[in-house]
Amino acid sequence: AEHAREMANPAYGGTAGHAGLPGQEAEADVAEAKPKAPVKRMAAGEVWVDETLADWPEDDFRLFVGNLGNDATDQLLASAFSKYPSFQKAHVVRDKQLNKPRGYGFVSFKEPWDMTKAMREMENKFVGSRPVKLKRSTWKDRNFDKSKARELKTYGRADKPQKKRFKPVKWP
Repeated sequence: AEHAREMANPAYGGTAGHAGLPGQEAEADVAEAKPKAPVKRMAAGEVWVDETLADWPEDDFRLFVGNLGNDATDQLLASAFSKYPSFQKAHVVRDKQLNKPRGYGFVSFKEPWDMTKAMREMENKFVGSRPVKLKRSTWKDRNFDKSKARELKTYGRADKPQKKRFKPVKWP
C-alpha cells in the first residue's frame, strides 16, 4: 500500500495525473488549467474578496512561519523547506510601501505528514539570520462560507449597531 501511494503521488516521483500517452492530458492537468474562483474571506465582522489566495494550491496544508529577519526572501524560505517531498510553495509577506519583509511567511505542503514533520524538525532552526517559530496556518478558518453567513445574520455586522446584550452594572 505504501509503495502504491508513492507511485501515485507526483511529489514522490510517481505518475499520478499523467495519461501516459504522448499528446494526452490527464484530468488533473485539465483541472489545474481552470481559473480559480475568487475566495471570500471574513475577519472582524467584515467580508472581502482575497485575490492573493488564487496563487496557492487548493487543499494544501500550510504552515505559518514567524520571526523571519529582514534578509528573508521567498527563495530562502523555499530552500529551507524544499527537502520535504510534498513541499509546494513558500511566500514571505512584504510591506507594500517599503517592500521589506514583515517578519512572517507561509509554506505549503501537499501531504499532512510532511507538514507535521517540518513543524517538528524546523521549529527554532535558523532560516536566514533568525530562528523561526512555526504554527499551523488558520487560513481556512477565515474563508467565508454559508455557516459564517448565518453567523453574520445572527450577530449582526460591524457596520450595523448591535443591541446591548447586557444590562449596565451600577457600582455602589
